[in-house]
Amino acid sequence: MSTLAEPVEVAAGYRAGRTLPIRVELVRQLKRRRTLVMGGILFALPFVLLIAFQVGGEPGGRNQGVNLMDTATLSGANFAAVNLFASAGFLLVVPVALFCGDTVASEASWSSLRYLLAAPVPRARLLWSKLVVGLGLSLAAMVLLPLVALAVGTVAYGWGPLELPTGGSLAAGTAAQRLVITVAYIFVSQLITAALAFWLSTRTDAPLGAVGGAVGLTIVGNVLDQVTALGDWRDFLPAHWQYAWLDAVRPQLEWSDMIQGASVSVTYALVLFALAFRGFARKDVVS
Repeated sequence: MSTLAEPVEVAAGYRAGRTLPIRVELVRQLKRRRTLVMGGILFALPFVLLIAFQVGGEPGGRNQGVNLMDTATLSGANFAAVNLFASAGFLLVVPVALFCGDTVASEASWSSLRYLLAAPVPRARLLWSKLVVGLGLSLAAMVLLPLVALAVGTVAYGWGPLELPTGGSLAAGTAAQRLVITVAYIFVSQLITAALAFWLSTRTDAPLGAVGGAVGLTIVGNVLDQVTALGDWRDFLPAHWQYAWLDAVRPQLEWSDMIQGASVSVTYALVLFALAFRGFARKDVVS
């Protein structure tokens, strides 16, 4: 004859879903020095580029061709687009890897992870809170840069249409919409870096290992994308589509490459996020 399982006793008022609220985790991460330093770097970049253009003169003077960088001083919208172009390949990878790769590993390195789990915070809840905050800070970093660049560029070069390097222009309102699309695509394309860093963060007690590993593998992907001998195999590399957002700064908006790049990044990211949750659920946490 079967017997009913013994009920599990929990403290009065305990709700697993209320442990480690996202707002608490967000405040904790915002107060950390690495968050402030990274925010300061992204805030300062437009000023650095502005000084570079002031010292070096008009961009494109020594180039035979015309590209997006050559239009930087034509309007605030152009200056914002150039800041994204200059930083999307590497600089914006760093905050994503930092905010998503440092989050769990840092708790382990401080020997506080086991105490969080003993609170008790369910493992899935802990990962979910940290992942949401990590992605939120990554998105905030990507929004901060073009916003500051747009403000700095507008003061320096005036508010006007987005002048296209191929000829023609986009009205200021349309340009603002295209910049929003650009930031959204860059964020989606960086989900693979976020997922890789987050997975590594659940596998190691060394935050630098998780962050450095994610950045390093991203660089490897960029290098492999330059190997033309790989042919169509490069289509499966997220790095192959990292500049697909340039289709958003053309007279006619093209979606095909951005859709393909987003699908590649999201697919890899979902697999890595699933591995992170699955592996952490079975991990023997001793630190």
